[in-house]
Amino acid sequence: MAVGRPRAFDVEERLDRALDVFWRQGYEGTALSDLTEAMGINRPSLYAAYGNKEALFGRVLDRYQDGPARHLRTALEEPTARAAAEHLLRGSVAVVTSARNPGGGCLLVQGALATGEQGEAARARLADGRRAAETALRRRFERAQDEGDLAPDEDAADLARYIASVSFGLSVHASDGTGAEALHRVVDRALAAWPG
Repeated sequence: MAVGRPRAFDVEERLDRALDVFWRQGYEGTALSDLTEAMGINRPSLYAAYGNKEALFGRVLDRYQDGPARHLRTALEEPTARAAAEHLLRGSVAVVTSARNPGGGCLLVQGALATGEQGEAARARLADGRRAAETALRRRFERAQDEGDLAPDEDAADLARYIASVSFGLSVHASDGTGAEALHRVVDRALAAWPG
């Protein structure tokens, strides 16, 4: 049985390079030639290691959520609902204003907002990611209600939508050049409206 030649590149490290390109240029604004150049591989190697552009984008989104955007997950582990909301919002500011951030803003927000038909799958995947984050936050707030940390008459879904909207809005402002200090003041204002 013939054995293929082993890969001469680190698949995960090249995935980080692709993440930077998609984050900076968005899904539709990224051509395969942009990816192969940034990743330092040819098209056949890209297809063999990651599949097509859409599949690569899916892998990049998973990498983003496990890496730069992991605060979305760790916020849910905070001991109180308010602490979870603050962790999420302060983490969002850190990500969208980080010097490591190649494009400004959040990949989940800006990766495929303006796409044509060919970008529909990417847009749907990003929308699913945003909805999943909001759903996880709602569940965290419902748990807080069960634990007596949040009033039982508070609408957990509305509160989660509010916090998610503020978080995603921080990304939009950061992409326009608003700095961390100003964004933290937005977080302060949002938390001042916390129920209770």
